[in-house]
Amino acid sequence: MKSGQNIIVQCQECGNVHPTTIERPKNADVKVIISRGEESFSCMHRMTSEDVIRVEDEIIIDDEENDEVYPIIVTAIDTDIKRVNAAIAPDINTIWGRAIDEVIVRISVHQGRKTQAIEKRVPGGYEFTIGTDDKADQTDFRITKIKKRDGAFLSSKGSTVEAKDIKRVFADEAKRQGWGEGRTAWSMRGRRRDW
Repeated sequence: MKSGQNIIVQCQECGNVHPTTIERPKNADVKVIISRGEESFSCMHRMTSEDVIRVEDEIIIDDEENDEVYPIIVTAIDTDIKRVNAAIAPDINTIWGRAIDEVIVRISVHQGRKTQAIEKRVPGGYEFTIGTDDKADQTDFRITKIKKRDGAFLSSKGSTVEAKDIKRVFADEAKRQGWGEGRTAWSMRGRRRDW
């Protein structure tokens, strides 16, 4: 009924009016360890006492000390007792996470009898699609299979996975066609077309 410092409310069942206090959630500062590629760093993140964090949650860490913001995927949660899959902020000692704003995707490119290991740095939302051509480190390749971070393999043409969810991309070296090797009306002139 009345807001401000002295809040007055009315009971919905009996109609009595009485003053009340509303408890505001307290803040909890939680240590966060973020891994990005080969390096890791820590920062503090302010949360309310009602916030619940779960493994695999995508959250944004606001590091007020360094004035930086990091989108991460939570990979582990440590409490006083043990490592858990979910906890409320006051019970959390450390949140472990993987930065997803920019990720490094490892790619294995098969070149006949050799396999070349290359990396491609992309935004976390960059999509890799099986059956499409891409390029990294001056190497053109066609994606044949993708291993996701959860262990699943995808090999169906047209399947798409965001970079933040990829463990490794498997690909074949893309074949380049020289002049006259492509099938065009001009190059097929005077020859029997079997396509």
